[in-house]
Amino acid sequence: MKDRLGKFNLEIAEEKTKKIEFGRFAEERRNKRGEGKPETFDFLGFTHYCSKSKIGKFRVKRKTSRKKFKVKLKVFAEWLHYNMHTEIGDLIKQINSKLVGHFRYYGVTDNSSGIGAFGYRIRRKLFEVLNRRSQKKSLIWEEFAKLEERFPLARARIYVNIYG
Repeated sequence: MKDRLGKFNLEIAEEKTKKIEFGRFAEERRNKRGEGKPETFDFLGFTHYCSKSKIGKFRVKRKTSRKKFKVKLKVFAEWLHYNMHTEIGDLIKQINSKLVGHFRYYGVTDNSSGIGAFGYRIRRKLFEVLNRRSQKKSLIWEEFAKLEERFPLARARIYVNIYG
């Protein structure tokens, strides 16, 4: 592998590289040895893991990496606090633009729970930030729901069907 990458002037980062047992028969082999589930790996913001389809065939599934999920939430929360006093219509437009970008990147087959959780957490964070716009608690959840009817947030959906 090192020789092949060397032809393109690329190197392997030894501290980030390890061999894992992964693939169609990894689960069977590990069960025979009493080792449990196959290992996972993170690549391009996704955690890749071995699983099965609804009909029982082997599939590599992907979900949002826990590390990337936390970082994206933190960055989004900081951005929301910085833009807290922006007019609500403009703020929702900007949030929707960011959410749709996130959903388009992470919206792949088998990751609906990951993008749904991200959308939910952003919605809750927006509620918190809007309540900090004045010195009193200015918004209750029911009023926030009405506000969302007027300025709807983008909904999570799968954009890329890998196996279809």
